[in-house]
Order: sequence, then structure tokens, then C-alpha cells
Amino acid sequence: MEYQAWVADQAGGAFSKQTLDREPLGAEEVEIAVEHCGVCHSDLSMWKNDWGMSGFPAVLGHEAVGRVTAVGDHAKGVSVGQRVGVGWNCQSCMHCRPCLSGEQHLCNDVQPTIAGHFGGFASSLRAHWAWAIPLPDDLNAADAGPLLCGGITVFNPLHMFASPISRVGVIGIGGLGHLAVKFASSYGCDVTAFTSRESKFAEARQFGAQHVVATRDKDAIAALEKSFDLLIVTVNVQLDWDGLIASLAPQGRMHLVGAVLEPVPISIFPLLSRQGSVSASPTGSPVDIANMLDFAARHDIAPQTEHFPMSQINDAFAHVEEGKARYRVVLDADF
Repeated sequence: MEYQAWVADQAGGAFSKQTLDREPLGAEEVEIAVEHCGVCHSDLSMWKNDWGMSGFPAVLGHEAVGRVTAVGDHAKGVSVGQRVGVGWNCQSCMHCRPCLSGEQHLCNDVQPTIAGHFGGFASSLRAHWAWAIPLPDDLNAADAGPLLCGGITVFNPLHMFASPISRVGVIGIGGLGHLAVKFASSYGCDVTAFTSRESKFAEARQFGAQHVVATRDKDAIAALEKSFDLLIVTVNVQLDWDGLIASLAPQGRMHLVGAVLEPVPISIFPLLSRQGSVSASPTGSPVDIANMLDFAARHDIAPQTEHFPMSQINDAFAHVEEGKARYRVVLDADF
């Protein structure tokens, strides 16, 4: 079967439109005609092989939304014509302990959508039926793509570790952080946004933050000692880790979802004295993603997006690489 895709033939190389071939549809697979696909910072990292796990030629894109066009003989739960989304993962073994426990994203054999697999910057995409998540009718499909990776990445720690009475800090108001603020605010939390750019102060409040703090203002951070039940770190840079840990309330948690490449130095005594925790997580299971989409539809939560035709993928990647995105970029298929 032939389809078209935007392909990078080497790390950091320009994308070109190519015609590719696929094997026959697997028994548990679904075929999805891509309508929209977000450009996540992880796509940028994979494109540049920052994590040393990329393969080329590569078809990236893991925030894909589209209509099911075919289902395998053993596929369940989705039907032709249904609008679905596929995020960071597109398949898991479905028989290991994590899979049987509903934690398929922690499967040892989980298949990332853009590592060892061709992703959503294409006319069509394939996924295991369990990872093709039906979209609620109340969500705007054109803007829903970034929820499938960025959205679930920040929703999961809130779901796991926060309650409506929690004081939550969100560090970094970018593609992940602006969604974290929206989710935490809608959940009922008292939300503090940390950003290095004063130009984002007003926007952070518009997203739902009750308080905004400059990440470089050590005095302001020091004044927040023992304040936060949960700190969500959405950036991938080194920070004032000691100051942030000091801002944790008793039994507070600092949770990292940004892919910080350098080791994070942790002073144990401040954690010990407040019975604090430091943790991290990837995205989420299919049920987690479905719950997040339902929550987003119920509370009218959507990413703030900029749209490019998919044929302008090279311009879109340059826009993201230069840090100009406010706050997520979505490519609209125009094959």
C-alpha cells in the first residue's frame, strides 16, 4: 500500500515529501487518515537525534488526529469513520504485567510512534487499536493533537499526586506548562506559574494561574518556602534545585516531565526533613489519555496553537527550534 509522508533522511536534514510503501494491515491495527498533527519539542529532539535513539529515514509526528479508514480483523473498540488520536506510543505487548494492570505506557516493549515506527507527518498512520484513542465530540479536532502528548504528560502527575485543594507550582510556561496551568486551575488547585520571561506573566494568569513568579528571582522563590504540595517541572534546563525543593510543603513532591539531559543534583536533608519526594513520569496509558481528553472536553481546555499547512513543515520546525511557538504548533494535512 502506498502513502505519502514528510521524511527526514538524516539528523537535522530538511523534510521532503516522499511516497512510501506499507505492509498489509495487521490483524490488530487500525489505519488512520491524518487530518492534523502537532509538532512537539520531542519531535525536534528526535529530528536532531538529541537522545541517540533516532533512526533515519524518519517520519516524525506523534500528536496525530484523523479518521479511521480501515481496521484489522481483530481490532476492537474503534470503527471506520471514527475520529481518533495517537500520541507518543502506538502499540504495546498487551500481555505483560504493566499492560494487564492498565499501565501499557510502562510496557517493556511499548512502541513509540516515532522511534522504530513512522509517525503522523504523513497522509496516514497506523496504530494498535488500543492506542487509537476516540476523541470526544466536544473537542476541537484541529487543536486536539497537542493534548495527546503534551496534555497527558502534565495531566498525569496532577491526576496521581494532586487534589482540588493542592497548591501547585508549574515551572516553565511553554508548550507543556501552559497546559499544566490550565488543567491545574480547572481541577481547583491554587496555581503558581514560574517563568523566566516577564512577557508571559499576563498570559500565565489568563491560563488560570493565581500567582506568577520569575524563575530567576531567588528572593521570590525563597519567600515561598514550604508552600507547594506539588511542583511540576516542564522545562529541560538546570534550575535552582535547592531553592525549589525548599519551596515544597511537608510531604510535597517535585515532579519532572521535562527531559533534563544533565544530572539533577538533589540535597537529601531538605527532602528528608519534610518527607518530600522527587519523581518523574512519561506520558500515560490509553485510559489515562481518554480520561484526560474527557476532562479537557468537560472544562473546555485546549492548547494555544499556531497552524501551518503540513507542506510548510520545514518552516514549522524552524519556528519551534527558534523558540517562537506560542505555545504549540499544529500541522494541517494538505496532501
